[in-house]
This record gives sequence, structure tokens and C-alpha cells, in this order.
Amino acid sequence: MSVDLEDWFHLEGVQELADPALWPGLPTIVEEETYRLLELLDQQKVRATFFVLGWVAERYPGVVRAVAQAGHEIGSHSYWHRRVDRMTPQQFREDLERSVQLLQDLTGQRVLGFRAPAFSITPGAEWAFDVMQDVGIRYDASLFPAQWGHGVYPCPPQVHWTRSVPSGRPMLELPMSMLRIGPLSIPFSGGGYFRVLPWRVIRYGFWQYHRRGQPVVAYLHPRDYATDCPQPRMRLHQRLRCFAGIRGTWEKVVRMVREYPFDTCAAVLGLETPRAVGKALAMKASQGRSD
Repeated sequence: MSVDLEDWFHLEGVQELADPALWPGLPTIVEEETYRLLELLDQQKVRATFFVLGWVAERYPGVVRAVAQAGHEIGSHSYWHRRVDRMTPQQFREDLERSVQLLQDLTGQRVLGFRAPAFSITPGAEWAFDVMQDVGIRYDASLFPAQWGHGVYPCPPQVHWTRSVPSGRPMLELPMSMLRIGPLSIPFSGGGYFRVLPWRVIRYGFWQYHRRGQPVVAYLHPRDYATDCPQPRMRLHQRLRCFAGIRGTWEKVVRMVREYPFDTCAAVLGLETPRAVGKALAMKASQGRSD
């Protein structure tokens, strides 16, 4: 299980919200919805990886400490929520270093994982893996092997090793899970697709992965299940992508964590010792444990 811990106004592609100077004056959902999710995960004895935006961590340090103290993994989601493929290597390095240092200082937990905003490690941006490794990141969870979306990267839709450019250093990759229906790859376990797909389709996606003994990468944003989330003016296709299906999402989240075993990304990848917390460890990775 993974969570991109950001606020509703960290939306990709909404120009009216792009200026960080505006963010402190906007209403927020991140505290209330994070504590709501933490309560559910605690009830179900499930651990997750929270990829935390540095800006959120600096503004709400108590929330981030609460996440870490509850036994969840803290990963980086960058500091400013800028697309990696639109930054220079030096800009990305400075942003990532700031985020990682802040998160480690707040929690005392080493940051092992990174997820790019909007899955924005796209073909041509593989230099980012070198930067990650220089900063101490052990795995990436940014690749999006669908045919469409924010960031599209052709790769296997399961755990694999990828390569940095230009160094060629190997990087452990945990890409988004894809439901295969004929030639289509559908990101069934997170974001807008999770909000709008019927539960039977989501369950079929889990079945596809678990029958092969592979973990499912589920991911959430607080805005995905916040029914009172502010909705800025935007084009129809953007509104559908960002907010369609919100009213039924929380019920799906509850059902998902009740029906399937989850753990942190690092635990599934063998980078930490999993804690014995109920059904979160009911299945080993070889039997289809999810993250």
C-alpha cells in the first residue's frame, strides 16, 4: 500500500494552482484525511509507504511524525511537486536532497524510496536514477507502464531492475500495477481509475497479479477519498481525471485493506524486516503480498 501525501492543490496541470506562494492561503484536507486513513490502517493492522511531499512535511510536521510513529514507511515525493522530466539534474538533486533531509530529520527514519510527482520519470529522464542513488535512495516507484497518463514509461508492470543513464547503474523499480485486458494496460489500483472502476474490475486486477505471485502496488492521494475536497475551475477532462468517483472511493479503500494483505514498499522489496502486524504479513511476496 502506498500513499502520495500531498494536498488537493498539488494537482498536476492546473495552472491556477501552480504558484507555491498561493498554497498557504488555500483550505487544506491533508491533516484530516491523513488521520482518517491512519485510523483505518491501524484497525486493519496494515502498514503502508507514505511518499511525503516536502512542502507538506515542513508545514505539517506533526502529521508526518504521526505517520512514522504508527509504523509506516516514509518515502520522498519531492519537495515542490515539480515534474522530474522538466527539471535539470541539478534542480532535481537540490529538490530531492531538501526533501530527504527534512523527512529524515523529522522522523529519524532513513528514506529509502522515491515516487516522482505525476509519475514524471519518462523516457529520456533516466538520469534521475543516478541522482536518486547519489542521495541514498534505494528504490524508485515512479514508472507508469500504461499507454496514456501523466508519465508513460514502457517497462514490465512488476518489480524489476532498471538502468540509470548515463552510468548504467542498476536501480530497483516498483512500477504501477496494470490490469491487462487484451492490448490494454489499465492502472486499476490507484488514482482516477481506482475511483471510477467497479470493484469487480479492481478485484480482477488483484487476481491477475496474485495468481502470478506478484505484489500489487496500490496508491492513494488524500483527495481521492475526501468527499468535501475543494474543486477548482478546470476543464472537463481534468475534472474527471482528478475528482470523478470520489464519493465511492472510501468504501473501496476499506474493502481493499480488509480483503488483501499489504505492507510497505521497502518490506515487499526485502529492504527492511517486516513487522508482525496481523494480516499485513499473511502472505509472503512469493504468494502475492501487495504494497
